[in-house]
Parts: sequence; structure tokens; C-alpha cells
Amino acid sequence: MSKTAIGAGDALIIVDVQNDFCGGGALAVPDGDAVVPVINRLAGGFPVIVLSQDWHTPGHISFASSHGRQPFETTELAYGTQVLWPDHCVMGSAGAAFHRELVVPTAQMVVRKGFHPDVDSYSAFVEADHETKTGLAGYVEERGVKRLFVCGLATDFCVGWTAMDGRKAGFEVAVVEDACRAIDLDGSLAKAWRDMSDLGVRRVNSADILPA
Repeated sequence: MSKTAIGAGDALIIVDVQNDFCGGGALAVPDGDAVVPVINRLAGGFPVIVLSQDWHTPGHISFASSHGRQPFETTELAYGTQVLWPDHCVMGSAGAAFHRELVVPTAQMVVRKGFHPDVDSYSAFVEADHETKTGLAGYVEERGVKRLFVCGLATDFCVGWTAMDGRKAGFEVAVVEDACRAIDLDGSLAKAWRDMSDLGVRRVNSADILPA
């Protein structure tokens, strides 16, 4: 695979590396902790770094407990089919905090998402209604960013949706595959890669990224 040199127009988007998505968390992604050292190494090479943080209200509409249902069942909401999750990343909770070993002191912005009680949010750009914007596109555009490198948790949900919405917003996008892990719920990982590829999202490895 060819090497990719990082320059002034590049940004690293670190998606939801939070306690609830890592080992022992309420919605732990298999092997999720493994992304932390990879991301820590990557971060030093990027001029623009953004962290996204799942930040749900108590009793959020995406929680199975809010519907008297079991986790991972689905329901239909105003904006479409919603996977019902275990309660996770409740605002201000220990589970919502970033992984204690994630060390990214040069990050300049934290985008909190999912704080609207009646709308879920996977993407760091647009909430699940495909209308409510987080402001991330405007921020990175004003910073002169043209190309996004997306990593974090989970490949088939928040990372994938962030990557695809980044493409829809007009950015070049690459997903750093070894800096991500997936839930893979009923084939969701393969579908996510197909959908990303269809939009022109590239797959890269951290070893092939040359820091600025």
C-alpha cells in the first residue's frame, strides 16, 4: 500500500473512544481498548484533531430500557429504524468519559453528540435524523481542512457514519482501519465497508501514514 503524507489540510477525527465502548463498559466493542495506543501514536502527526463524545441524556430514546425492550432489538422512530442499545454514555457519567489511557493533548475540539433526548447520533457531523448538524463540518472547513482521517469506535456505526457524512460534506475521507474496532451486529461491519466504499471512503493503515 502506498504511503500517505499528512499536511496542513488534514484532520484526525477520533470517534467515541469512551469507557462505555471499551473493556468492561456498558456497550463494550470487542477489543475496543486496542485502538488507544494506535490513536495516541497517530495523533502527534496531525495539525488538526477533533474528538467526538457520545453524550446521552438519561432515558434517551435510543436506550432499550426507555421502551421496555431488550438491547439490540429495533424499533421504528420518526427518523427511521433505530437499534435499541443498553444505557450508555449518559452525560456526566464515568462511562461517558474518554478512555483513561487516551492521551491526545493536541486535540483542539470535542464534539458532543446524542444529547437531544429524542434523536440518536452516530455521526460526528449529523444526528440520526440526517438533519440536525453538530457544527463539525463548519469547524474543520474554517480550519482549512480538505481531508479527514477517521478512527475510533465502532467501525460499523459511529466511525462509518462519520466517514460517510464527511464525504457527503465534500471532504476526502479515509478510515484508519487498525485504529478502529467493530460491533459487527448481524453483518453490520461488511455492510458499513460496502457503504463507505460506494461513497469513495478509502481504507488505510496507520503504518502507512507519514506524520506532518
